[in-house]
Amino acid sequence: MKEYKLYINNEWMDSEDGKTFVSYHKATGEEVNRFASATLNDVDRACKAARDAFPVWSGLDGETRSDYLRKAAEIMKRRRREMAEVEAMETGKPVFDTYDFDTRVSIWAFEYFANLCREIKGDVIPLGDINNRDFDFVTYEPYGVAAIIAPFNFPLHLLTRSLAPALAAGNTCVIKASSITPTTAAIMGEVFEEAGFPKGVVNVIHGQGSLVGNALVSNKEVDVVGFTGSEEVGRKLMHLSADSPVMKKLVLELGGKGGVIVEPDANIDIATTCQIEGFTFNQGEVCCAMTRVILHEDVYDEYLAMLKSKCEQIKIGDPLDYETRMGVLISEEHLQKVDAHVKHAVEQGAKIYCGGHRYIENGCGNAPHYTPTILTDVTPDMDVWRTEVFGPVLCVCKYKDTEDAICLANDTEFGLGANIFTENLKKGYQIAQRLNAGSVWINLPNGMHMACPFGGNKNSGSGREYGSYGLHEYLKVKNNMWRMH
Repeated sequence: MKEYKLYINNEWMDSEDGKTFVSYHKATGEEVNRFASATLNDVDRACKAARDAFPVWSGLDGETRSDYLRKAAEIMKRRRREMAEVEAMETGKPVFDTYDFDTRVSIWAFEYFANLCREIKGDVIPLGDINNRDFDFVTYEPYGVAAIIAPFNFPLHLLTRSLAPALAAGNTCVIKASSITPTTAAIMGEVFEEAGFPKGVVNVIHGQGSLVGNALVSNKEVDVVGFTGSEEVGRKLMHLSADSPVMKKLVLELGGKGGVIVEPDANIDIATTCQIEGFTFNQGEVCCAMTRVILHEDVYDEYLAMLKSKCEQIKIGDPLDYETRMGVLISEEHLQKVDAHVKHAVEQGAKIYCGGHRYIENGCGNAPHYTPTILTDVTPDMDVWRTEVFGPVLCVCKYKDTEDAICLANDTEFGLGANIFTENLKKGYQIAQRLNAGSVWINLPNGMHMACPFGGNKNSGSGREYGSYGLHEYLKVKNNMWRMH
């Protein structure tokens, strides 16, 4: 077990009161690493260090900031397997995924935004001779100090997708991962130290979100917050921002309840393969998971039979086994919540088509493994249709008319992602225009590309991550109007 201190102003230090906490291997219960637990004064110190570093970092040209980000990416490449394995232990997800996806796209984020930070430009707005003001230009400038708060389900990936553009834009940062999964954020402190980032540009603190995360959002030195997590916490952060001495800009990616429309002309093999990935990847602990499938009556039976067969082929097991494709849920408590959602759905009239219980085979009985679960006869008035379960649980309902399918897909307070399966791309485009979601995937599972915007509507959040869209979330707009004669 390694002991990680707080990384503030390029120094590793104990918390003010000396308190610590440990992270655990989700499949075995063994301790993984120990961390200094930040106090409110520690949060203040980190934010002050970031504020003091801002003139230096923001004053660098894009080429120089790009070089620092590239150095970080190279170090991450060297430590990729180490980060993948510890992330698998702390999250419970398969190491196959943490190596092939989480660490890969985290490195990609630093490489991508290292390129993009060279391309921050302004705009000229022609005015003509109006009231003696005949020249106007717009500049894009960093906000100042960015607080980046990452969740437990993708601790490194969802940290770096906000951290990299924030740094590329010229902001200095204070970062905090979930106290359940803190190691890869701590390793990033070592990465920035080795890469030679100037003092105070990135500060890493640890602790409970209810204390440390709230203190970050309330801190007067923080200008912009990037947060991924639950709708409930997102709402609290909005209140904290409003009550803080200076209101912060919030970039929020919150919950989801993705609707999936399967038209009668869909390729059922492709649709079910995508659906498997869409609701079992990361044990279903994914905000944009494909959790509500709306099946046309003509393909209903064929689709479900094929989907069940593919569910039964998923290898559930040890997260550190590279053959495993589904690991463990984040905790026993969370498994009980997922199972309670399933049981309550059955009480309300849903039927379990497959799964619906803890997975105990192949030596998995002592860890929170849960079977891929398909619930049929689900109606829109049921809690399981409306609530984000955050586990491998799929709700299924049937439709006759495409208009009804669109209404069912939009019948949610969330608006993060939606999927359409059809061989008629014109029809797919027309349906997509009417879906209230930040992303729509046609004949694809939910996914991402670093150049493409991602974020939610309604209760799924505000702002967008990735690409130039994500970069500009961390840049404020300044208008400049001049008299030229």
